[in-house]
Amino acid sequence: MSSPVTHIVDDDPAVRDALQWLLKSRGVQSQTWASAEEFLSADSRELCGCLLLDVRMPGMSGIELFDRLRGIGCHLPVIFLTGHGDVPMAVQALKDGAFDFIEKPYDDNALVDKVLAAIGHDAKRCAHANAIRALRQKLEQLTQREQEVMQMILAGKLNKVIADDLGIAMRTVEVHRSHIFEKMQVRSAVELSQLLSTLGG
Repeated sequence: MSSPVTHIVDDDPAVRDALQWLLKSRGVQSQTWASAEEFLSADSRELCGCLLLDVRMPGMSGIELFDRLRGIGCHLPVIFLTGHGDVPMAVQALKDGAFDFIEKPYDDNALVDKVLAAIGHDAKRCAHANAIRALRQKLEQLTQREQEVMQMILAGKLNKVIADDLGIAMRTVEVHRSHIFEKMQVRSAVELSQLLSTLGG
């Protein structure tokens, strides 16, 4: 899993540099982008960390970028940087799922604290996404027959019943069961069921 990165999207190079320096002083890794369009050119769906986003920018605004990211399934926490007149927009963005907003001029420590809170929040999402990805990879290793046997194991059927239903020897079912547990890295049918249910089946 890659380290969390705070993505700074602001059209003002002085602001980008100041924010990057500030975050670095607190040990936070960051990357800067000069426009919403530039950030969108990266594949942002699997990024971990957070997004510091200026509300007003030439071209695509911060609010438009936020809407676009939600549309493509990017769930990075977004902290908006707003001028006084942008507060109503930022409040609406919060209702739409933004993490927070900070009004300019901002307090340096308060800003970094919010960034760290957003990164912590996102770490849970990324860990869950990585666990689901790992589970899917395990499931893809199962043969078609192993998948059939697994569904019957999850339904609580005994080896003898599975053997009768599939018209195969009970010893063959035992071999399939052993392979399934090995590939899924579990020791029992209960563990297997818990693994699949915890990650939404």
